[in-house]
Amino acid sequence: MKKDIEIPIVEGVYIAVLKEWDDEFLAQTWNSYIINDRDVTIEMVLVVTKGYDEERKTSLLRHGIGTIAPKSSAKIEMLQEELLKMNNEFAVTFFADSKLYEKKYIFKKNTINENAFQDIPVMDQRGVLIK
Repeated sequence: MKKDIEIPIVEGVYIAVLKEWDDEFLAQTWNSYIINDRDVTIEMVLVVTKGYDEERKTSLLRHGIGTIAPKSSAKIEMLQEELLKMNNEFAVTFFADSKLYEKKYIFKKNTINENAFQDIPVMDQRGVLIK
């Protein structure tokens, strides 16, 4: 029965987008990260990403991250400049405390920019963060 199903609330797991120097491209690139600010390891982390707006949408990309230790982060993917003009959705699922957690994080179009930078937990850098 529905009333018997416990849906745990995701806390302490965030998505951040940072602008970083890329030695391969010799330019500043936008990279997305998943951050585990919890005191426990999260396991079997899966992130599904997509971009969309009123007229177009990207393919779904699935990223098997695996395990993320407490107070650490893992890179998800690089975001091309053109994607910043679209909504960017990150659907995250993981196991912790013997429970399955899931949450969608959405960066609305044009919200990933240097004017929105803030301090990013765990990473000691500045970027755009969604909790």
